[in-house]
Amino acid sequence: MTAFSAFCRRRQIHQLVGAAALIAIVAAAPAGAAEPITVMLDQATITKLPGRVATIVIGNPLIADVSVQGGGLLVVTGKGYGTTNLIALDRSGAVLTERNIEVVGAQDTVVVVYRGVSRESYSCAPDCQRRITLGDAPDYFAQTLSQSATRASQAQAQAPR
Repeated sequence: MTAFSAFCRRRQIHQLVGAAALIAIVAAAPAGAAEPITVMLDQATITKLPGRVATIVIGNPLIADVSVQGGGLLVVTGKGYGTTNLIALDRSGAVLTERNIEVVGAQDTVVVVYRGVSRESYSCAPDCQRRITLGDAPDYFAQTLSQSATRASQAQAQAPR
């Protein structure tokens, strides 16, 4: 065997070892994270669950809540601003999927009025009306919430039975 052919042989071996190492690294790396579920505050979105789900865990139920529907559908409702996670387990406790849930603010026309450090939010589409928004001044929030609750109970009382 000539020196050149020995050199070529060693080079091929090094390339094979390098390729094998790269394949091992890629195979050991975790799969890419699933896309986060993005939902607006006080709204819901629907996503599909993998098969065999027995348990669903929400990291922080103050940020998002879920409801399982027939056909493997999951309704995700935004409860508070921020990010939390959802874990779906099978009956043996094996993780089937893990997804982040991001709850974001409304995309409609919101006008925020500051009075010193107090904040009030209004939904302006097309006329401005009071809006219950996390972070508003406690008095404004409570008064707006009370009005909304009174309105809802009056409407329910008028509904045909």
